Amino acid sequence: MWSLLPSALQRSRTDHIPVLADEVHELLAVQPGQTVVDGTFGAGGHARLLASDLQGAGRFIAIDRDASVRPYFESFQREARMQARFLRGDFGIVLPQLADNGVEADAILLDLGVSSMQIDRPERGFSYAVDAPLDMRMDPSGAVTASDVVNEWDDRELATIFRRYGEERFARQIAQAIVRRRAERPFERTADLVEVVKGAIPAPRRFGDGHPAKRVFQALRIAVNDELAALERSLPAGLAMLRPGGRIAVISFHSLEDRIVKRFFAVQAKGCVCPPELPVCVCGREPTLRLVTRKAVRPSPHEIAENPRSASARLRVAQKPEEA
Repeated sequence: MWSLLPSALQRSRTDHIPVLADEVHELLAVQPGQTVVDGTFGAGGHARLLASDLQGAGRFIAIDRDASVRPYFESFQREARMQARFLRGDFGIVLPQLADNGVEADAILLDLGVSSMQIDRPERGFSYAVDAPLDMRMDPSGAVTASDVVNEWDDRELATIFRRYGEERFARQIAQAIVRRRAERPFERTADLVEVVKGAIPAPRRFGDGHPAKRVFQALRIAVNDELAALERSLPAGLAMLRPGGRIAVISFHSLEDRIVKRFFAVQAKGCVCPPELPVCVCGREPTLRLVTRKAVRPSPHEIAENPRSASARLRVAQKPEEA
């Protein structure tokens, strides 16, 4: 077997650990000679497993908005010894561009959310556990930072994103506390924001469900990177790119993300949409996807014990029907 396979299957505890890797590997069922698109390449953990099935034949397209992943891709490319291409950009923009250019794929993977390597780099400002500049951009060249949001958006806008993207029950109180604090001096560091969030939440509720700033940081990250809109743009493009029999897999870490994926897959898997009172179908609509996973696949207790960050992961997979 060619050289990529051993390194793809051997995991070190110090390496980035791809979430639900075995499940993705099995359910995408990549075959030699196919085309694989990884919309969120990151450190290449999933990519190595999927490329091992290509066995040196086929094509691999890696997408990521973070330029710092390029060295990971270059290492992957050397090991893979096959046609591989890196496209830097938001998958919500790149996938529609590929679809418009007639690029076809047999397997597409989207691993949503922030990567472990981004969280573990304090200077990126994603973590509430370490004091750092208040940034949170997945693309460091992006125009808007988390500091911009907390310093410039009004309290209603802040409360809306905290409630919608973070499901934060004290969204209004936190937003008002932020506005009061920034009137004295602007927010520049993550620790400043954590302190204000803690102070705005009633003491008995601060530690009932993880870190008290967890939901606010999640909401800011989603807003800064426009993550939900990117997902909504990418799913139709991914469907358009799939060859008959091709599969698309999406790993989400947030209920809103999972809801978007579930709804899209369900709508595309539905055939006739005629009113039930009609005796025969007149719409002629055929399903454009078949559900491979009827329910979201969740990490095993063993995986969660090995990688606690996987606990909220949900995997859904769908397949484009074979041509008749």
